[in-house]
Amino acid sequence: MGVGILGLGHYLPERVVTNKEFEKMVDTTDEWIRTRSGIEERRFARDDEETSDMAYEAAKLALEDANVSPEEIDMIIVATVTQDMPFPSVAAMLQERLGAKRAAAMDLAAACAGFMYGMITAKQFIETKAYEKILVVGADKLSKILDFTDRNTCVLLSDGAGAAVMGEVSEGRGILSFELGADGSGGKHLNLNEKGYVAMNGREVFKFAVRQMPQSTINVIEKAGLMKEDVDFLVPHQANIRIMEAARQRLGISEDKMAKTIHKYGNNSAASIPIALSEAVKEGKIKDDDILVLVGFGGGLTWGAVALKWGK
Repeated sequence: MGVGILGLGHYLPERVVTNKEFEKMVDTTDEWIRTRSGIEERRFARDDEETSDMAYEAAKLALEDANVSPEEIDMIIVATVTQDMPFPSVAAMLQERLGAKRAAAMDLAAACAGFMYGMITAKQFIETKAYEKILVVGADKLSKILDFTDRNTCVLLSDGAGAAVMGEVSEGRGILSFELGADGSGGKHLNLNEKGYVAMNGREVFKFAVRQMPQSTINVIEKAGLMKEDVDFLVPHQANIRIMEAARQRLGISEDKMAKTIHKYGNNSAASIPIALSEAVKEGKIKDDDILVLVGFGGGLTWGAVALKWGK
């Protein structure tokens, strides 16, 4: 048996914030944002809507999609850097709210690469038979840590949640290979500053991402014993269209074979990959036995990639 995804779900806040709205807040234009990032609009949560609320909505849908009850979940892993509070963890709050009484619960912090770290952590527990079914959630409310006077960050980041129920799948399917990495020396380029806001050296992060995301994609393909031509669909972290395009072009796949939500949702951090994957599956872009690559990077600096064969 392999370890793979049994069900998916995602949630986005109702509030749509357009580039035009940012023109009134900071020195920027719709054209500047679109040409440099690919973002046209994004979603922001309500003031009274927390990370745990979004995680709960995405988790409910994932459980329903997997046809798994909360009582069957052995563990909950929530990847987030915007917990409701330092403790209890979002995962523990989610456990109580879902009624997943048997589940262990923990949060995991790897920024935008968090969902990949969560998936691979879940894989180890399932492969060793310690647990059978694990709920992995990527959820962030970045709007609450944005400096709305800093045009380099506030126009890029957004809110949302995506969730996956992971467990055993049929032989040959599921996760084929993975890569997780970190470079702590680059942490100074993307962090939470002394004022409690996201701070980023955009040039350095861009250089890192354009190099690392395509390379990690190739690495997991080779680890799986595959060739670039075998990849049916790419799900990159939705950070910047130019970075995403660099990975797509390195693979040599067509635009319709790459998940793209950045134009309408912006960069939802740990939620971006599961949201993009969930949408692509629901839209019929991914079929059983398709070879997928999920790849992301984030503050830390961290990165992660997974090659998998889709299906239960």
